[in-house]
Amino acid sequence: MSYPLLKTIHIFGVLLFLGNIIVSGFWKAWADRSRDIDVIRYASRMIIRTDMIFTIVGIVVLLGAGHAMAPAYGSVLEVPWIAWSYLLLAGSALIWLVVLVPVQLGQSRLLRRPAPDNIVPARYWLLARLWTLAGIIATLLPLPAVYLMVAKPG
Repeated sequence: MSYPLLKTIHIFGVLLFLGNIIVSGFWKAWADRSRDIDVIRYASRMIIRTDMIFTIVGIVVLLGAGHAMAPAYGSVLEVPWIAWSYLLLAGSALIWLVVLVPVQLGQSRLLRRPAPDNIVPARYWLLARLWTLAGIIATLLPLPAVYLMVAKPG
């Protein structure tokens, strides 16, 4: 496969991944701000679905194409900007897998239960704060990798 085609595929993966994680944060924040349990339920379901489609597919596509292009610059571990990009993405993925996915699933379970007077359970709001903090970190981590991919410093 040609380098320009790999680069195009890689950029497409980056767009899917970053686009979804950024939009999901706003979507969830706006839904939570409404305090409407039906809106929050819907947003919660859609975030889980879009993560399964866009975040996972984006990661697979960007890593696959990126890894295929890496030898053009040397070994992954020998090229600092590539190594740092992998580490930043791995940090984001670790937060997503260890914190964000379990919190999202926990919130979804809480929202499936019938709520008296359509009130969002208090535990949901505790989890929402954790999701927001972890989500901000998981979203910010891969952003320097975008710079590193473009600038290729050193």
